[in-house]
Amino acid sequence: MGILRKLFRAESQPTADGAFSPSPLAIKLGTSSTTDYDGGAYTERYKGTRNRVLMVCTEERNMTMANGKKFSTGNHPVEMGLPMLHLMNAGFEIDVVTPTGAPVVIEDWAMPADDADIQKLYRDFADAFQNPGSLADFAANSLVDDTLYAAVFIPGGHGAMLGLPDNADLGKVLHWAHNTGLHTLALCHGPAALLAARNDAGFLYDGYKITVFPDAVDKQTPMIGYLPGPMPWWVCEKLNALGVETINKKADNSTHVDRRLVTGASPQAANTFGRLAAETLLKRTETNS
Repeated sequence: MGILRKLFRAESQPTADGAFSPSPLAIKLGTSSTTDYDGGAYTERYKGTRNRVLMVCTEERNMTMANGKKFSTGNHPVEMGLPMLHLMNAGFEIDVVTPTGAPVVIEDWAMPADDADIQKLYRDFADAFQNPGSLADFAANSLVDDTLYAAVFIPGGHGAMLGLPDNADLGKVLHWAHNTGLHTLALCHGPAALLAARNDAGFLYDGYKITVFPDAVDKQTPMIGYLPGPMPWWVCEKLNALGVETINKKADNSTHVDRRLVTGASPQAANTFGRLAAETLLKRTETNS
């Protein structure tokens, strides 16, 4: 098996900090130098006052797998970038936060190097990603009924599983968003962070239907060296146990809206999800600006 892995370049690659990034084969199969961004044109941009989106990002990079090896992850640049472009082109402004205000961690190995729109976005947001706001400060000071926010956005990447699913501040923000009529947007592994909305009264999203990156695919990817070992826990399994129904079976471009929760299945859904999120917010804010 080791010889075959080397032959097909399917061995995870060691990083300078002792973790592993995906193998050359996995990079070839699972990433692209461009995206399917559709240009983000909208007939009518939002012009009201509730024009802000709170984007909650991870500040942690390395995930310890079940075999003890560490996976070098973070927020996926396409799963974060394409929805940002759509939301901004539809007239919304994005405020970036991490749990403590530490820099946003990005999966650089998944960056589409030849996509001009994504490259410009990351140049424009370089300072915001290096110096984000603090989710803890937001939870302490900004959970008001008369808010300028329209949505909370949790981008994908396995990094959404690090520091967010058990974050009490995120739990407060998700409940506030729900109770105040905001939308919540979560893509790929982003729904893992919804686990923060558990409390003694139950789970906020019990009974919801979502699209999310399937556990079955996460179980297969170590074979091509995408992950350096089995996952420490399974996103769908945990959500399903709390009453969530996952409606997609593949890591495809499927998306779904259930009440005020908008979800998408994988990087392939990033453009469709971004447009759906923007159009959903535009419809919502037509009557509540």
